[in-house]
Amino acid sequence: MVSGKFKKTATSVLLMGAVVMGLVVPAAAAPVVEDKLTGNGKDVKNVIVLISDGWGYNQILATDYYNDGKAGTQRYEKFPTKLAMSTYSVGAYDPEIIWSSFDAVKSDATDSAAAGTAMSTGSKTYDAAIGVDLEEQELVHIAADFEALGRATGVVSSVQFSHATPASFVAHNTSRNNYSALANEMLMDSATDVIIGAGHPFYDNDSHFNSSPNYKYVGGQSTWEALLDGTLDTADADGDGNPDPWELIQLKTDFEEMQMGEVPNRLLGIPQVATTLQQSRSGEGKADAFAVPFNADVPTLEVMTKVALNVLDNDDDGFFLMVEGGAIDWAGHANQSGRLIEEQIDFNNAVNAVCDWVQMNSSWSETLVIVTGDHETGYLTGTEGVYDEVVNQGAGVMPIMAWNSGNHTNQLIPFFAKGAGSELFKKLADQQDPVRGAYLDNTELSVAIRSLIQ
Repeated sequence: MVSGKFKKTATSVLLMGAVVMGLVVPAAAAPVVEDKLTGNGKDVKNVIVLISDGWGYNQILATDYYNDGKAGTQRYEKFPTKLAMSTYSVGAYDPEIIWSSFDAVKSDATDSAAAGTAMSTGSKTYDAAIGVDLEEQELVHIAADFEALGRATGVVSSVQFSHATPASFVAHNTSRNNYSALANEMLMDSATDVIIGAGHPFYDNDSHFNSSPNYKYVGGQSTWEALLDGTLDTADADGDGNPDPWELIQLKTDFEEMQMGEVPNRLLGIPQVATTLQQSRSGEGKADAFAVPFNADVPTLEVMTKVALNVLDNDDDGFFLMVEGGAIDWAGHANQSGRLIEEQIDFNNAVNAVCDWVQMNSSWSETLVIVTGDHETGYLTGTEGVYDEVVNQGAGVMPIMAWNSGNHTNQLIPFFAKGAGSELFKKLADQQDPVRGAYLDNTELSVAIRSLIQ
């Protein structure tokens, strides 16, 4: 973690091996790794990617401080593979530019659609693109590779299921804003086995019934009505040549019950809330964490993750699952320190649920778990205008936090991995940042996974 105050310092100083922000700056870049993709890879059965949309080093640190009063307390922070990751949509990360000016990270930052597509397909693309390249040609998602191997796939999010990040692991569209088209492709044309996320047409952000429904995020009124009556045209998800209908659940109690026991082969979960599970609820948006009562009518991201695992692990061949803490980004855009911490804690709990599942129902020798983000949001520091750490004030007390933007930044973000094949990412991280050390590019996430399952 970063400590002290790093001000606008010349890059040449950073490259001389000085101690910057509490980290020893390496004097030279790491050697190029030959045969990067030679790994122990062929035994990877399950891959679970957890994405904290909008996180960065300070988002993790603020949550650790609030939750535990000290840094480094999350399970993923103890994973054996700890790296940084670059997130540019088009172009490449340049440490010399980034560390030469405090404001440099604010320019040309990616959006979630391009970042999600890069992670899912291995290809850079333009902002707003979902599963298509710079020429708007469809790309192949990593989930499709799993489906071709007869394995199950799923996506889970704390925001609308047709929003940028979950859509970018399943669908193809020239614009992330075409929500109905994205939802319809996910529901009718994809072989995805589990889709869980917000976007309910009949409820607002406090789970109050809305008599003027918004069908945009579920594919339109006709799609919603066909889901309810079981007549929606769907794809063949299990490979038997027959279409596989969705079983739809909406109630919090249904989610809680499906964490264990019998589950359908194909599950669509849409909690009774409009856009986010908690971040968009009413009340003072910039209050301290947990000061505003939660919406009691929706499940947590942790519960939804357990439901997805309970469905997907019925496939003996294995599965791919992407879980997104999507509203971390929303809190960052709004500079909501308290709600940022709330959302990050929910995400951390989902990671814990995944780790528990691996230990109880699988093993680290057959399952790969990746925990990262798609970009940083809000340019969070401890001091306005200074790239330093948020300041610890003890467990249960809000850290001192300063927001320097309401948008995304292109600073490096944390990347953690554990389990089957996780050492491969260290080989791929053949670029060096003077402060963060070895880093990989977001496109290399799917490059590594593909090499491990082929």
